[in-house]
Amino acid sequence: MNIPENLFYTNSHEWVKIDKGIVTIGITDYAQSELGDIIFIEFPEIGTDCNVGDAIGTIEAVKTVADFYSPIKGRIAEINNKLENSPNFVNSNPYDVGWIIKLDSFGEDQLALLSAREYEKLI
Repeated sequence: MNIPENLFYTNSHEWVKIDKGIVTIGITDYAQSELGDIIFIEFPEIGTDCNVGDAIGTIEAVKTVADFYSPIKGRIAEINNKLENSPNFVNSNPYDVGWIIKLDSFGEDQLALLSAREYEKLI
């Protein structure tokens, strides 16, 4: 299982990268393997405000549908448009081209995230 050390993780299997107030979010390698082949992603609207724990989108796989959640309070700044035509990027490369959204962060002090080691123990 691929769990990059330079990222943070949530109990609901999102990964988080924080860079100068921009928070990039995707689902983990473990999550995509549990979901199976991803066929569609429902994105939130750009400009939408969200709080920690809010469902901010839906991932549809061949056998199931799952929500993904915001790990931080922020505003949707960008969605990964490449996933509209190629949602399978989440399966093949969840930590690079498979990112899902980016948030403008309203405060990193609200983070309740896991390290790679803590996430590995969780799964």
